[in-house]
Amino acid sequence: MPSVNPSFSGHQTFPFRYTWLKKGVDAVAANPAIFLSKDASVTLGVGKNMVAAIRHWCRASGLIEEDEGTRERRGQFALTPLGEAIFDENGFDPYLDDPATLWLIHYQIATNTDQATAWYWAFNVLRGHQFTPSTFAKKVHEWAQQQKPSMRPASDNTLQRDVNCFIRTYCHSRQKANTAVAEETFDCPLVELNLIAELPDSDSYEFQRGEKDTLPIEVVAWALDTFWKDDLFQRESRPFSDLMYAPSSPGRVFRLDEDTMTIYLEDLEQLTDGAFRYDETSGLKQLYRHKDLNRMEFLERYYG
Repeated sequence: MPSVNPSFSGHQTFPFRYTWLKKGVDAVAANPAIFLSKDASVTLGVGKNMVAAIRHWCRASGLIEEDEGTRERRGQFALTPLGEAIFDENGFDPYLDDPATLWLIHYQIATNTDQATAWYWAFNVLRGHQFTPSTFAKKVHEWAQQQKPSMRPASDNTLQRDVNCFIRTYCHSRQKANTAVAEETFDCPLVELNLIAELPDSDSYEFQRGEKDTLPIEVVAWALDTFWKDDLFQRESRPFSDLMYAPSSPGRVFRLDEDTMTIYLEDLEQLTDGAFRYDETSGLKQLYRHKDLNRMEFLERYYG
């Protein structure tokens, strides 16, 4: 696993809203230094804390990246190919109308160890299907310290806010009685994916594993190719167990069951013109990769 620089802040306790990612991408396209600007609040139409949150979520989603060029450009951002492909004026889905786009963004966030440490841990490290916020906070902090022993310990308040933000990314907000509808109660678009459910009469939450009706095979192929290319060993084949349960694998991040994953894998050969081929010969379940792929072509085919 690559080095981890854990972070439990940056989102200002706000899950992202429907308009935020497009606002951030458009603002960076017009002005790479927008997040250094005193006028950022006016440009984005939100408060100061939400400006920071928009920057955080655009980075965590892999839609923008910090310019690592000259010192003078520090703090400036540029669009990534994915950010441009989705949110450009003629992009795939700039207003997040298609659930497929939400699955893409979920995968980006849930595989980001640095900007979304709790999200990564929940979908790639946490064992079992249920958790409580208090146990979650304790365990993710322990894991982060194991990955980077030199990290400064996070306070209980910081961890609790981070865990609450994680939960509200995937679960409906609880609106308090006698409280007017406020910005804090707006749900994150990823709630639509139904990945986590709050258990009734309990302080527990449960991951929803199984078939995902709104998850197209093109997005699974995109995630699978991303997962494969991040493999340091560049293997020509991967066992079924890796595709289901390894960190950053589609099976784990999308919370699929084995039958659903098998259906996706069996359809990959036709989708990829033979680049991926699934085989169960002699009881060994393996996915073979016969040639390099341009993962963006999967998205072009789906949205096109």
